[in-house]
Amino acid sequence: MRLVLAVPAPLSATSGGYAYDRRILEGLRAAGHEMRVEEMPGRHPLPDAEAEAAARGVVDRLLATEALVVDGLGLPAFAPIAASPALARAVGLIHHPTALETGFSEEEREALRARERELFPRLGRLVTTSRLTAQRLAPEFGADPGRIGTVEPGTDPAPRARGSGGPGCAILSVGTVVARKGYDVLLRALGRLTDLEWRLTVAGPVRDAVHAEGLRALAEELGIAQRVAFAGEVEGAALEALYDRADLFASASHWEGYGMAVAEALARGLPLAVTAGGALADLAPRDAAVIAAPGDSNSLSRAMRRPIFDAGLREAMADAAWRAGERLPRWSDRAEAFAREIEAAMSGAGA
Repeated sequence: MRLVLAVPAPLSATSGGYAYDRRILEGLRAAGHEMRVEEMPGRHPLPDAEAEAAARGVVDRLLATEALVVDGLGLPAFAPIAASPALARAVGLIHHPTALETGFSEEEREALRARERELFPRLGRLVTTSRLTAQRLAPEFGADPGRIGTVEPGTDPAPRARGSGGPGCAILSVGTVVARKGYDVLLRALGRLTDLEWRLTVAGPVRDAVHAEGLRALAEELGIAQRVAFAGEVEGAALEALYDRADLFASASHWEGYGMAVAEALARGLPLAVTAGGALADLAPRDAAVIAAPGDSNSLSRAMRRPIFDAGLREAMADAAWRAGERLPRWSDRAEAFAREIEAAMSGAGA
């Protein structure tokens, strides 16, 4: 197939969604498909005039022999041309609907919802990264259930984490520093556990400098700043080292379409402390995780107390996490599954 991937610039950005896009792109190319990438400038997902012009340009340059895949973060920019015939056989890649993103005002979320309700029913196919997200698209966004597919992210085989070796519990949280990730919830939870020995590393690029500064101020206010390291964007061997030295992986996200960082933690046999935000509740095995309600720092604090304190419990949870990680989908077959979804869109299957 000849395929075009349209994504907000730059494709090299660090996030679970962009990592998914890059791995699918790599897999499709390896399978012999001809791939072209359209990196769209402008503001996303709340599109400005530049973003909408970029979307029109993507469609204008699309050849009749090419199939279009649009990352959901850039999809709202296509709303003014929703009736374009090119979109009727295009694939929308939905990590999670942008209307569910935190950090927007209610008016902005409603504007995003209106754009997605306009677009989702018109696209040839919607591919989600979790079954939970797929289940929401029909009742909340008017999508045709027959045109919805799911291709969960893969994981690479990874060595089992060796842990910090003590003393105390080394906690790792990985993800972009934005409001949706709930780092404030995690800090407040840990702020109630100063009688225990722990330290937290947050690894992720800063997308909102004001929010990031607020998190640092919160850590100071809670009296835990000396225990918390904001490592910023970490990749490659440095990120692998953080996973390897961790004793517990934490995610207090309000919503995750899948939770790739959590899956990476499972692949390394790390016990989890997570919120039931979106697909995280389905991804986290009950014998490998403690799970709290999204946004509830008190609940998360109570849940985290025992695994932080009890190294024996963490060891048992780590064994369960390693077993669960061995059962996760691998990237080696994800591109093939995605190619089938594209073929369904092009052929009108499920229409």
